[in-house]
Amino acid sequence: MRFSVLFFVVLLGFLYLTLAQGSYEDCCLRYVKNVKPSMRNRVTSYRKQLQDGGCNIPAIVFTLRHGRVFCADPREKWTREIMQRVDRLQSSSSSVRRKNARG
Repeated sequence: MRFSVLFFVVLLGFLYLTLAQGSYEDCCLRYVKNVKPSMRNRVTSYRKQLQDGGCNIPAIVFTLRHGRVFCADPREKWTREIMQRVDRLQSSSSSVRRKNARG
C-alpha cells in the first residue's frame, strides 16, 4: 500500500514538472548590438516578438541557416534592412516555385 501511494506521488511530481516546462515562452531578453555581414547573409527567416505576457521587449528574432537564432532591436536600421532582404528572397523563391508548378 505504501509503495503504491509513494509511486503515485512521484508520478504526479514528474507530471507536474513536465507540464511546467512547456509553459515557458521562448522570448528574447536582450538585443544583439551588431552583426557581421557574413552572418547577415545567412539569415533565412524572421519572426516578430511582441511585448506581451512573458516577453518584456519587442524584438525581431532572426533564424540562420543551421537553426541558430539571434534577437535584434526592431528600431535599428540594419534590422529593417535584413528583414527587407529576407522578404525579397522569400517572394522571389515563391514566384519561382509558382512558375515551376505551372510548366
